[in-house]
Amino acid sequence: KGDSFPVKNVTWHQAVEFCQRLSRQTDHAYRLPSEAEWEYACRAGTKTEFYFGETLTPRLARVNANLELALAAAFISPGETVPVGSYLPNTFGLFDMHGNVWEWCADHGHNNYQGAPIDGTAWLKNGDSTRILRGGSCDLSPSGCRAAYRNYESTDNRDDDIGFRLVCEVFPGLL
Repeated sequence: KGDSFPVKNVTWHQAVEFCQRLSRQTDHAYRLPSEAEWEYACRAGTKTEFYFGETLTPRLARVNANLELALAAAFISPGETVPVGSYLPNTFGLFDMHGNVWEWCADHGHNNYQGAPIDGTAWLKNGDSTRILRGGSCDLSPSGCRAAYRNYESTDNRDDDIGFRLVCEVFPGLL
């Protein structure tokens, strides 16, 4: 839609390829976050359902809730994304961690956390061919956009509500 909107309709493979190309062009290491990194970044030190508390409304994030009233006021059609930064950031300064678009993570799909790494790295063993998505989307109810809510899809899946978020690795001595 434009430079201020989230990237969407990309497969997991396209998101990984983008990270690789950006890494080569900038001499910095970019990648998709692990599921643990994504949730840590989303929560930003909180323990609530959402980084701003226990309740999510369309005034706090782009989700599908009470849409008739909220959308009439904002002139936004159901299922449409909004520009990045349309809502308040979390305490880490990150925008749109709840709603707007699902975000690909590096981890293989797993039904639960039994056997997951405890060091925050991506879980790439004993999984299936799917990859994790986090954050929910503009098409989901607030409960589907909670910090702990997770989904997984085929790496070839692309949809109007699937995008990605980058991690730029920082190495010791660079700070």
